[in-house]
Amino acid sequence: MRKTLSLLVACAAFSLPIQAHAAGTQIRIVGSSTVYPFVTVVAEAFGNSTEFKTPIVESTGTGGGFKLFCAGIGDSHPDLSNASRAIKESEKALCAKNGVKNITEIKIGFDGIVLANSKGAARFDLSKEALFMALAKQIPVEGKLVDNPNKMWSDIDSSLPNVKIEVYGPPTTSGTRDAFVELVMEPSCKNLPAFKAEFPDKKARKQACHLLREDGHYIEAGENDNLIVQKLQSNAKALGIFGFSFLDQNGDIVQGSLISGTEPTFENISDGTYGISRSLYVYVKDAHVGKTLGLQEFVSELVSDDAAGEYGYLTEKGLIPLPEADLKIMQERSDALIKSTAQ
Repeated sequence: MRKTLSLLVACAAFSLPIQAHAAGTQIRIVGSSTVYPFVTVVAEAFGNSTEFKTPIVESTGTGGGFKLFCAGIGDSHPDLSNASRAIKESEKALCAKNGVKNITEIKIGFDGIVLANSKGAARFDLSKEALFMALAKQIPVEGKLVDNPNKMWSDIDSSLPNVKIEVYGPPTTSGTRDAFVELVMEPSCKNLPAFKAEFPDKKARKQACHLLREDGHYIEAGENDNLIVQKLQSNAKALGIFGFSFLDQNGDIVQGSLISGTEPTFENISDGTYGISRSLYVYVKDAHVGKTLGLQEFVSELVSDDAAGEYGYLTEKGLIPLPEADLKIMQERSDALIKSTAQ
């Protein structure tokens, strides 16, 4: 018995310094699958060029990332959360409830949302209105809202292909989905007389406009956009919704649909010509700055000219860079994080 107790005490004494040493020595990042490839590239460059460990980056989806990020302060909680949309008020409230009261928003660039299909298949040219009529849970027919009856693209417009509407897309936890419904579904829906009559309250109408059909024509394909690319390879008649960067990286196997005649290109997204684009963010937990080793330095690298500038290495991965003046503001926010811990 004495030998057993001595062994347990020795093991405990040995393990405590290891746990203390491990605490806060490696940056942990969660969140958006769209932002994941960009932050991963920066994390690898950071680990290779500094004395700090390579940050751990997890693709959990924007909503899932905020749940983890807002769960609390300390070594068991993430330092950063990637997001393909701005943080919601409800998420800020969750953070505050759990003691995460100070958060810094860092915008790293822009991305377009594309609808792509397999290369070699007929290329689509779709309006936002046509997309709404294809994917909405309910649409107006003869002045009344009914469950979406459209089965084929040609049911919406005879100029569209006579093929079944099949669209692989992200789930409700995804920032890409949030951005898609806000940029495509909502503006195509909110002023329709049938929706205004059925939902006079603007908030209720917005929620109704955001609902996607659940009858097999819109297919939730998870948070991993690479999975959607793979599904398009095996189903040439289907379309997939994901970020421009995945189109850019897989241009040999998929092609982007035109939106009202405009191609989803780097230049068209950058100058605002392409109508479905959004900002990409990283949120910093201020309470971890100065405690998690390398956190300030990593955020500085994330918004550096070398990474996120006009000719930075992230543009090679498909990131649309911020205008120079906006990037300067993000760099100043990063500097402010460092200064706040030095005081």
